[in-house]
Amino acid sequence: MATIGLVLDCADPENLARFWAAALGYNNFGAAGSYVLLLPPEPSQPKLLLQRVPEPKITKNRMHIDIHVGDIDGEAARLESLGARRVSSSAVSEYGTRWHVMADPEGNELCVCDGGLGS
Repeated sequence: MATIGLVLDCADPENLARFWAAALGYNNFGAAGSYVLLLPPEPSQPKLLLQRVPEPKITKNRMHIDIHVGDIDGEAARLESLGARRVSSSAVSEYGTRWHVMADPEGNELCVCDGGLGS
């Protein structure tokens, strides 16, 4: 059985780990060299490895994290209090799903989605 882990390139993995651990409810397992590992509360969820890279983020991510919640407006506000910013001025609505496009403190895109559940 295969499992997945996510790796996010960043400039400051220790700082970004504080944001993502709080955003996802993950535990910071610690740093080793250029890496910080975040572990999920449930083993079925993917691990998140933050990796220090020298080059800055220049364009839109080819892959991003979606955070699924019932209250996207409340979650977007909570993430803003942790250092995220909204990229879209209002929620996007398409095919019965609503989401906010946001960016983490280093500018990596993420979406706060209702997964078609409504808020």
